[in-house]
Amino acid sequence: TYVDEDENEILELSSNKTFLVTLKIPEECVAEEDLPHLLTERLTDVYSTSPSLSRYFTSVEIVDFSGENATVTYHLQFGVPSDDENFMKYMMSEELVLGILLQDFHDQNIRGCENLGLDPASLLLDE
Repeated sequence: TYVDEDENEILELSSNKTFLVTLKIPEECVAEEDLPHLLTERLTDVYSTSPSLSRYFTSVEIVDFSGENATVTYHLQFGVPSDDENFMKYMMSEELVLGILLQDFHDQNIRGCENLGLDPASLLLDE
């Protein structure tokens, strides 16, 4: 049987990479009081089970929740090898991190909040 050596490689994750994720909440979801907590669990689950990023994911936390602006902002924290440009370019790219989250929103939605995350313009990712 074939064994993927990269899968068992132990990387020294000596640096941190943080992304800010801002999610615009659709009108039908604003009244959902548990939404920030549900989304924290969802983001944790998405990245801790992702085949490509689970090894690097460390935490997610709410930075800001604004009912007035209907937005919620999170810090996504990843442990990364230091001084590895290719790793940062390909594994920790904004496109990959955002794409994994968008795919999850398309695959399954929150009951009563079906449009959450489906509009790509409603989801912003900053380094």
